[in-house]
Amino acid sequence: MSADAKKLEAEILAAIDAADDAAALEAVRVGVLGKKGSVSALLKTLGGMTPEERQINGPLFNVLRDTIAAAIGAKKTIIDAAALNARLAEETLDMTLPLEVDPQFEGRIHPVAQVMEEIAAIFADMGFDVAEGPDIESQFYNFTALNIPEAHPARQMHDTFYMQAEEEGAPLVLRTHTSPVQVRTMQDSAPPFRFIAPGRTYRCDSDQTHTPMFHQVEGVVGDETTHMGHLKHTLEAFLAAFFEVENIAIRFRPSYFPFTEPSMEIDMQCHRDGDKLVVGAGDDWMEIGGSGMVNPHVLRHAGIDADKYQGFAFGMGIDRLAMLKYGAPDLRAFFEADLRWLKHYGFVPIDVPGLAGGLSNKSLTTLTSAT
Repeated sequence: MSADAKKLEAEILAAIDAADDAAALEAVRVGVLGKKGSVSALLKTLGGMTPEERQINGPLFNVLRDTIAAAIGAKKTIIDAAALNARLAEETLDMTLPLEVDPQFEGRIHPVAQVMEEIAAIFADMGFDVAEGPDIESQFYNFTALNIPEAHPARQMHDTFYMQAEEEGAPLVLRTHTSPVQVRTMQDSAPPFRFIAPGRTYRCDSDQTHTPMFHQVEGVVGDETTHMGHLKHTLEAFLAAFFEVENIAIRFRPSYFPFTEPSMEIDMQCHRDGDKLVVGAGDDWMEIGGSGMVNPHVLRHAGIDADKYQGFAFGMGIDRLAMLKYGAPDLRAFFEADLRWLKHYGFVPIDVPGLAGGLSNKSLTTLTSAT
């Protein structure tokens, strides 16, 4: 091999040895064995040589090429092994560390949303539809159609959020109850009907058990024969299923609501055991909602023949039901967006309770007192 070829080989081998990563080694390979590489250029000179010179230099140049290729391959093996060892060292798993929580287990379903689903599931099993209506209502649907007169305290500014927007010359309101959905639904259908109307409601009130925005569920059944016995059985069946007790006793207390006649407050049987509230047994009673037979004036406003049809209605606070069932002591915390509170009281999305497997994955009959 000529002195120039030996010098070139020494320079190339030194460059290969100096390459410290795959990119640097690849640069050396292209500079040597590529189309315009130094060894490739040397091989191209064989074409201009005499037969005798080619006979001597051809084998030498090929040996040089093979030596360089072998050196590059050996260096590549060393670099790849070093990279693998570095990656293995970096990606080691410490088995003593806590298990990382999968993101799907991090989110929580709010107790109010969960309770609304529970209520819908129970009443759907009893043959009820779910009806919805707008949060912004006219005074006709929010008051007049529900037999609430002009002078009624519920229409006063200290109870109702009035808006600047108007309809037929009267300001619109944020609905103060879900009862307007009764009238809207009855207007759009003919008896018999059986539906619930869960949703947001708004009133000017804020303390430990009241917030300016809260949730209610309204229930209505109407046909030619429905009576208060059906109302009592429906409420007993719902409360027993919701609180997951075998039986639950309720009692009616006379009351007054403009949209029902007669009107009754609903009390359920319970007793307190220290700081616990036990539902379904005992010698105490807790108010849980309002109910009554639908006032004939409401039926007429909905375009229904009140002389032929009758029905019952009931309403409950969804937030309060959630407080009672899941032991949350302060209603205001429901709306404060505190992640710690939500992780404590919320539900993992992939493990939401249902009728088939049991509504609650928490305490069933013994509940932390919410009052």
